[in-house]
Formats: sequence, C-alpha cells, structure tokens
Amino acid sequence: MKRLLLAIITFIISTSIAMATVNLNTATKEDLDRVKGIGPVKAQAIIDYRKKNGSFKNVDELENVKGFGSKSVKKVRSEFTVDGVTNVKPAAAKATDKKNEVKK
Repeated sequence: MKRLLLAIITFIISTSIAMATVNLNTATKEDLDRVKGIGPVKAQAIIDYRKKNGSFKNVDELENVKGFGSKSVKKVRSEFTVDGVTNVKPAAAKATDKKNEVKK
C-alpha cells in the first residue's frame, strides 16, 4: 500500500513539474512573462537573443541573455526546457495577470 501511495505521489509531482515548463525556443513573450522572475523586459530579451542567435542549446545559455546572470538562471532553470512544448499552467501565472483580469 505504501509503495502504491508513493508511486501515485511521485507521478503527480512529476506531472505537475512537467506541465509547468516553458520551451525557450518556442515560447511567446506572454508565455515567458508568466514565469515567476521573468518580466516583460527579460521576456523580450530572450526573444531578441533567440532571433539573433538561433535556438537555445540548453537552459544555461540564458546566461548570455541581457539581464541574466548565473544566479538568476539558477532560480528559473527548473521552469525552462529547450525541447518539447510550452505548457504554462494557469496556476503558475503571476499575480499581475490576476490584477489585469480584474481590471478588464
């Protein structure tokens, strides 16, 4: 019984982690902006870097983007991938998104 419960919990955690990843190579500015720690300026910097240099080879390449250093990359590394699809859960949206929804 304990093994089954552990397997279920592990599955749920791994699924929710996988669902909150943003592909640096295909994400829109809005997708990037939804990630905690990334605002519209950093989101645009990622897109500009991608247009100029092509696809990201790995997440650590974010250190080459204006506004990112090793510490900021370390904080957001788990939110990004360089392959697969972008899948931002609504629950991962920033508080500012919620404020904008109220104003509409």
